[in-house]
Amino acid sequence: MSATNVTASLQGSTSRFAGKKVWITGHRGMLGSAVVRNFQDEDAQLLLTSRADLDLTNQAAVYDWMETNRPDYIFHVGAKVGGIHANATLPASFIYDNLMIQTNVISGAHKFGTQKLLFVATNCTYPKNAEQPIRESALLTGPLDDSIRAYAVSKIAGIEMCRAYRKQYGCDFVSIIPPNLYGPGDNYHSQHSHVVAGILRRTHEAKVLEKSEFVVWGDGTPRRELLHVDDLADAMKCIMLAPTTDDLYNIGCNHDIAIADLAAMIAEVVGYQGKIVYDTDKPNGTMRKLLDSSKVRALGWKPNITEKAGLESAYKDFLGLLESPTPDARIDL
Repeated sequence: MSATNVTASLQGSTSRFAGKKVWITGHRGMLGSAVVRNFQDEDAQLLLTSRADLDLTNQAAVYDWMETNRPDYIFHVGAKVGGIHANATLPASFIYDNLMIQTNVISGAHKFGTQKLLFVATNCTYPKNAEQPIRESALLTGPLDDSIRAYAVSKIAGIEMCRAYRKQYGCDFVSIIPPNLYGPGDNYHSQHSHVVAGILRRTHEAKVLEKSEFVVWGDGTPRRELLHVDDLADAMKCIMLAPTTDDLYNIGCNHDIAIADLAAMIAEVVGYQGKIVYDTDKPNGTMRKLLDSSKVRALGWKPNITEKAGLESAYKDFLGLLESPTPDARIDL
C-alpha cells in the first residue's frame, strides 16, 4: 500500500520537521484535520492514509505500510470515538478496535524506527471522582465512569503501552489527555455528538423551527473544560518538538464553564432568542472534569482561541455542512 504523500509547503523551514516524514493517523477527523492545517507552513512530507488505504486494525497491513514508508514522526490521532449513546450500545466495538489500532501503530513505531510518537488519549481515562483540577498522577487511582468504561480502558492501555515501550526500549513515545474538544470538523450527528456540537445543533434547529423554548438535559450546573481543536493541534506540535522527560501531559485551558453559560453563549452565537429550559429529570452526568495543565504550560504552550471566537468558527463549520453534507456521516439530516 502507498501513502498519499503531501508536501505541506515548498517554503524553507528551519523546523525539526523539515524534510521529515510525518504520519498523521485519522487525518480526516476533527483533530487529525486540525493537525494537517497546523502543518501548512512546514516543509514536511505528510503521510496521510484513509481507512480505504490502510486498515489500522490489521497488523500485517500496518507493518507492511510502515516498513515501506518509515515515518519519522507519528501523531496518532486515529481512533474509534463516539458520544455516550454510542459508547453505551457498542462497548465491544470501542474496546476491540482501539486496542487493535493502538497496538499496531505503537508497536510498529518501535519496530520501524520512528523518532517520536504522540498518542492522543481522553480525559475519561481519569477516575470519575478525581480531585479537581486533575493532575496526570491521578491516572489509575480510582474507578472510571461506567458509561464509557470500555473506551476509557482502551485508552489507558494505549498510555501504558507508550510508557512500557519508553521504559523497555527507550522509545520517545508520549501521551496527551485533552478536555472536551470542539471546532471545525466536529460530529453533529444526533446520536454521536459531544456537548458543544450537540447543543449547537439543537439550538440551531430551535431557531429554524421558531421554537419558543430550547431544552437542555440536567440543571445546567455541571462544568466542562473546552478546548478548540486548532489550539490542541498547536499544543501537539509543541510537545512533539520539545524535549519531553515526562510520558503524559494534560492539554487544557485551565478553566471550565457551566453548561448553562455554555448554552447561553451558543444561543448568542446562533442567534436564538427563545428561552433555555433545563430538564432536571435527565441526568447531569459528571459534575466537573477540569485538567491541571501546568506541565504543558512549562513547555511554553498556552491556548490562543477564546470560547466566543471558537464557537463562532464551529457554527460556521456546521452551517457549511448543512449546505454541503460530506459522506463521512458527521451529521444526519
